[in-house]
Amino acid sequence: MSGHGSHGRQNRRRLLVVLCITAAVMVAEVVTALLTGSLALLADAGHMFTDMVGVGLALVAITVAERITTSRSTYGLFRLEIFAAAANACVLLAVAGWVLANAVPRLTGPPDVHAVPMVVVAAVGLLANVVSLRVLSPSQGHSLNVRAAYLEVLGDLLGSAAVVVSGLLILFAGLRVADPAASIVVALMIVPRTWQLLREAVDILMESTPRDISLGVVRTHITGVDGVVDTHDLHVWTISSQRLVMSAHVVVSDGWLGRSGEVLDALQRCLAEHFDVEHCTFQIEPTGHLDHEPSGHD
Repeated sequence: MSGHGSHGRQNRRRLLVVLCITAAVMVAEVVTALLTGSLALLADAGHMFTDMVGVGLALVAITVAERITTSRSTYGLFRLEIFAAAANACVLLAVAGWVLANAVPRLTGPPDVHAVPMVVVAAVGLLANVVSLRVLSPSQGHSLNVRAAYLEVLGDLLGSAAVVVSGLLILFAGLRVADPAASIVVALMIVPRTWQLLREAVDILMESTPRDISLGVVRTHITGVDGVVDTHDLHVWTISSQRLVMSAHVVVSDGWLGRSGEVLDALQRCLAEHFDVEHCTFQIEPTGHLDHEPSGHD
């Protein structure tokens, strides 16, 4: 658990830094968007706001998840991380829809936009996103919530770049349509990565088998252990990101029933080595026991 606590503290510090950077840039973008009339900048500010919400949820989730287990929460509160990621994804999708709904009508009648402050603030946002990505990069492979924040900041970086380009087009070519066009680009960049995040979060909440785990391969490893003749009721799921859990009924030959401790040790070693399973639960059964259990086993 000490490793998880260390990761949690590192993630919390990184997210706090990103939260402060994002909040400062968001305020600057909102003020500048209102002064310049840029929908693209306002869209980017809206995306920044959802980042703030997402990072805030991640911070709360990480802090609460580190509480010890109780008789009512035997796995602790790690699942809060996934609820936070799912909520964040839903907010992002809503923001993308709002931006698209407001940007499309402007394509035929784009308003005047003050391009210079728009470009300056978007460039500042671009640099801030680069800094935030560097802060989050070391931890984004270990936590779904940190990865969510990383993807959001990456989207912000691309969005800020689009705003900079649109501002330059307005400034030097007089293409006012570049502002709503950039807004649409920002919104469309939000959707695919956010949908992927939401799908991953829902898979975890539904206790689906992780997409990178093959039950057939797991079954082969289990039945390859000395003394094991079959397995059924095999389930693999995740409590939160990077916390893989497995349970199975394991049928052993009659000659190995008295050596079930050895079988359990071998199973634990095999699965920890090949699948990095954090928690395994095995029910050791003699041959023929399945006939006495309810039907419907896999």
